[in-house]
Amino acid sequence: MNLKEKFAVVTGGSRGIGKAIALAFSRSGASVALCGTNEATLKETAAEIEKAGVGCLALKVDVSKGGEVEAFSKAVLEKFGKIDILVNNAGITRDNLLLRMGEDEWDEVLATNLKSAFLMTKFFVKPMMRARQGRIINITSVSGVKGNAGQANYAASKAGMIGLTKTTAREFASRNITCNAVAPGFIQTDMTQSLGEKVQQEVAAQIPLGYLGETSDIAQVVLFLASDGARYITGQVICVDGGMVI
Repeated sequence: MNLKEKFAVVTGGSRGIGKAIALAFSRSGASVALCGTNEATLKETAAEIEKAGVGCLALKVDVSKGGEVEAFSKAVLEKFGKIDILVNNAGITRDNLLLRMGEDEWDEVLATNLKSAFLMTKFFVKPMMRARQGRIINITSVSGVKGNAGQANYAASKAGMIGLTKTTAREFASRNITCNAVAPGFIQTDMTQSLGEKVQQEVAAQIPLGYLGETSDIAQVVLFLASDGARYITGQVICVDGGMVI
């Protein structure tokens, strides 16, 4: 899938799934703008992207703050001149049972996971509208599809992203802008590694394919949705979960 002369933005792009997506874009020829909260990992990922011979911009951004997102969008457009692809990947967890969950745990997760997708879409869809083309891909979760005990905040934020995806797809289809969501299942990241081997084995036993996915499994689907091959797909949620939500 050739993305030469394309310009992409990936939030939460310095590690895990976001990093895999950013690197997949760069290897396909796209220049990439990253944002995250850890300056050290942003620099490391940016260096890897530049090895592919494409442009890169990596900035520390609080994606839940409208002012910072607007400033980031201006910096991206100043460097690249346009934006073709937006991937809303930034996300956090603050797991707790609903009765024990504090307002701060709820608010922080909804702001980082869902509000950020709204803000990023709001600012980056404008240049897409002027160009009359664009791809928006939201990284949701199977937790947003089926729910998950102990994750009321996370599941609500990810289910909200699905609603945002479908509405965005409807509002901007006339401008040739597509919007789709990818719902990962259990993927091997720093987050899942912290669960421990025993828990990972228990999780794998619940997956029809019998094993946890890799970040590249998500990146390849995102790469397809960002390509011309997916020009007639919009408003869809694609579960990449080894069959968890069959």
